[in-house]
Amino acid sequence: MSAASCLLTEDELLCSLCQNVFTDPVTLSCGHNFCENCVTEHWDSDVVCLVCLLSFDETHLEPHLTKSGLKRHQLMDPVENLEDRMCEKHDKLLELFCKNDQRCVCVMCTYSDHKTHDVVPVKEEYEGKKAELGKTEAEIQQMIQKRRVKIEELKHSVELSDENADREIAEGVGVFSALKESVERRQAELINSIKEKQRETEKQAEGFIRELEQEISELEKRRAEVEQLSRSEDHLQLLQNSTSLNAAPLTKDWTEVRVHPPSYEGTVVRAVKQLEETISEQMKKLIEAELKRVQQYEVDVTLDPDTAHPNLILSDDGKEVKLGKVGKNLPDNPERFDHFVNVLSKQSFSSGRFYYEVQVKGKTDWILGVARESISRKGKITASPQKGFWIIWLRNENEYKALDCPRILLSLKSDPEKVGVFVDYEEGLVSFYDVDAAALIYSFTGCSFTEKLYLLFSPSPHDGGKNSAPLIISPPSHNK
Repeated sequence: MSAASCLLTEDELLCSLCQNVFTDPVTLSCGHNFCENCVTEHWDSDVVCLVCLLSFDETHLEPHLTKSGLKRHQLMDPVENLEDRMCEKHDKLLELFCKNDQRCVCVMCTYSDHKTHDVVPVKEEYEGKKAELGKTEAEIQQMIQKRRVKIEELKHSVELSDENADREIAEGVGVFSALKESVERRQAELINSIKEKQRETEKQAEGFIRELEQEISELEKRRAEVEQLSRSEDHLQLLQNSTSLNAAPLTKDWTEVRVHPPSYEGTVVRAVKQLEETISEQMKKLIEAELKRVQQYEVDVTLDPDTAHPNLILSDDGKEVKLGKVGKNLPDNPERFDHFVNVLSKQSFSSGRFYYEVQVKGKTDWILGVARESISRKGKITASPQKGFWIIWLRNENEYKALDCPRILLSLKSDPEKVGVFVDYEEGLVSFYDVDAAALIYSFTGCSFTEKLYLLFSPSPHDGGKNSAPLIISPPSHNK
């Protein structure tokens, strides 16, 4: 620093630091004038002023932009607390950044505490951090956008759910209204039938009563004639008239005449039977509609040869399986069944809904359903939902069972030739349908699925040659 060597103009009488009239003004090498105390307070006299504040006007900045000796000075934006940018230990500008300690340091720090650390200029780190923050901001914005899209998806799902709920309610109300109407109609018909029989009985009784009253009237008249004649003193008249009275026709013999109450045996049973037939028709319509809905979730599945028992023969397209006469020499990998003649699908499912159909025509034994990934595949297996199996089977040509706990014997009106299987993973539902008859065979409900599900098939033993037909995975009927 050096003392000012010339008089200052009126405009230059104020120190730009303290904003008061100069006290012992000094001029720095950059050409700026300050009070000596102001300079001493802010900078060590041994340190050259390398950073000048941008708060100076264009006149003050001009030397930094034109003079070669001042162009190397670093300009910085004005700050309120310049002391916050000074190193507390060395009282020098914090113009470097230590990556090891993640803090700003001065030049002197690099010769002491941060000597071996990775240090870069503050501006370089600032640009890097700014770019990094820009990237982070973009990522956050992308995350926000994805979540907004997800919100819209959820709202749309709720709307669809509301629509489905309204449709189901409308259909349900319609079905129950029809059933209620049918019940009321059958009830009215039953009451009318009984009352009609009662009216016929009453009418028959009324006819008998009128006839009896008519005969009573006639008998009363004859009784009066007899009484009058019995009082007559004319012997000849009594004899003549008594002969004519005795000759009158005899009254009807009412001894065996009965009014038999109508028989109502079977009347209520027949009415309920008719109602049952009506309900069965409604049920058939409902299941037909339900089957069409679940068939929309058809999946294309194929059989996995790596899981097939060695005695099974799979078609080249992976759509058919039957039992061979001899076992093949195959590697005993962990996925393969080695005791029961089962095979799983290549495809697995861990969410959503899916449906498939299997032709069982011509078979006397078979097993169909789904199984979780962790099921036992070696040795004898006890199949149940607790063991990870949701299956039904046919045994001995007409013995259908659901392997629930306990096992349930199923009563089917006809033997299915094609079985449809529908699974709703989230709802925990596995339903089996007789596709051609549009009938529900059985449903496992309240299932807890936590693993991948595979489709399970077993053509079962030959049964003396009667069960040699293959199981065939086929597309749903509505696609044909």
